[in-house]
Amino acid sequence: MTQPAKSPLGIDLGTTFSVAAQVDASGRPCSIPNAEGDVLTPSVVFFDETSMVVGKEALKAASLEPDRAFQSVKREMGHAVCGKAIGGEFFPPEVIQSLILEKVKRDAEVKIGLVNDVVITVPAYFNEPRRKATQDAGRLAGLNVIDIINEPTAAAIAFGVREGFLDEAGESKRSELVLVFDLGGGTFDVTLMRIDGKNYTVIATDGNFMLGGIDWDRRIVERLVAAFLDQHQIDLNTDPVGLQRLLREADDAKRALSTRDKVTVAFEHGGRGIKLPLTRAEFEAMTADLLERTRFTTSNMLRLAKARWGQLTRVLLVGGSTRMPMVAAMLEHESGKSPDRSLAADEAVAHGAAIYAKLLASAGTLNNERVTITNVNSHSLGVLGTDPETQRPGNKVMLARNTPLPATKASSFKTRTRDQRSVVVNVIEGGDASGNHSTPIGRCVVRDLPPGLPAGTPVDVTFSYTTNGRLSVHARLPRLGREARLEIERASGLSDEKIEEWTGRLRNGLRPLNLDL
Repeated sequence: MTQPAKSPLGIDLGTTFSVAAQVDASGRPCSIPNAEGDVLTPSVVFFDETSMVVGKEALKAASLEPDRAFQSVKREMGHAVCGKAIGGEFFPPEVIQSLILEKVKRDAEVKIGLVNDVVITVPAYFNEPRRKATQDAGRLAGLNVIDIINEPTAAAIAFGVREGFLDEAGESKRSELVLVFDLGGGTFDVTLMRIDGKNYTVIATDGNFMLGGIDWDRRIVERLVAAFLDQHQIDLNTDPVGLQRLLREADDAKRALSTRDKVTVAFEHGGRGIKLPLTRAEFEAMTADLLERTRFTTSNMLRLAKARWGQLTRVLLVGGSTRMPMVAAMLEHESGKSPDRSLAADEAVAHGAAIYAKLLASAGTLNNERVTITNVNSHSLGVLGTDPETQRPGNKVMLARNTPLPATKASSFKTRTRDQRSVVVNVIEGGDASGNHSTPIGRCVVRDLPPGLPAGTPVDVTFSYTTNGRLSVHARLPRLGREARLEIERASGLSDEKIEEWTGRLRNGLRPLNLDL
């Protein structure tokens, strides 16, 4: 009988690639190769006429039949369904992500034994619905998600453990104020963290889950499409297969320009071809606004944290897209320090997740050292209500952004009418003072209030963020000295019933309703 894995697994569920890692017997995190012998598993799912395939083969097939493939689904987490249908059916992104997780799990089990407990990483800027969706994806994959951890935090843990907590003389190392700059294939995160010996404290975080290396690729695609149209009067924007092939060529060109000053992109379609020379300087100029978005986000995060570039002791680069020379050059210009590339850009996040998973399984110790990790919430949490004086909508912030976690905040609300039998509280993340540009989390409903309750009766509502940024809610009627039941009716995500339904379909081999595309 196959034995269970000795340590829980850390999984970096990435937009373009996913990685699994585990802490070995010596306390060192190691990546686990997949069935193809690669460390990186493409986060791609492809449906053909008879089967479903995930990973490298799915990526190859997607270049020929993109309409049958799901790619970059991580960007759609938190939505009810993915933006495209396959076989006449729209799938929840959690379901597609679960197929990627199941592939990672199955491949890892060949190497290390049965896998059950895992820690999955998420972008620091993921909101609560996207975090719940990630946990649900793990549940659908048959995994016990013991926690989720922010990707920059995981990378910082990997760095700290690799560096060691003590110097050769056994003295504690100096406190480090670290900027973790994480630019992946599909998402961008930046986190300010203090590493003090074996204590990791996140101070502030920001990011954009719709900004990543794929956006740099698309700028090259735009140049190629324009050149092909100019030379051959053929618009490749109308050809999904051609665009998919162009994206692969663009990605290859982007990678080549990280080590070379000039490349020539050759592309053939429908018997016609082009050769487009592209210099690194041209590439940097055509993507300057994308890099500026990362710089502005980073500077704004530091400003809100009341920190300055010059105070940083280290700048860590994480994510495959940080290999572009323009990224390191920008950060060195701003901080005055050469960015630290010592972490494996594609594997550091998974390694940190594996270390954190081991810590959870070992009561917070690693190599007999006690480790503490303090995170913050990336979005404010508030209640969208109506001001009783102005009758205008207002956002009552319960937990401000970058509040250390775990955190709990209680506030008192009042019933509006006599004999009110329930109270509805609309919970939101982010937004301005009026609630504009906020993300609905759900409707919190306090039910079964006693009859004859007078108007203006206080209802104390408590919101709690756990360390992984998940939300729990409860309420109490102080005048009655009793707890009120609180039920969260979420604005997005799968219900327990839907999870059971999809679990059954996944167990029987997921197939779209109609594959006659």
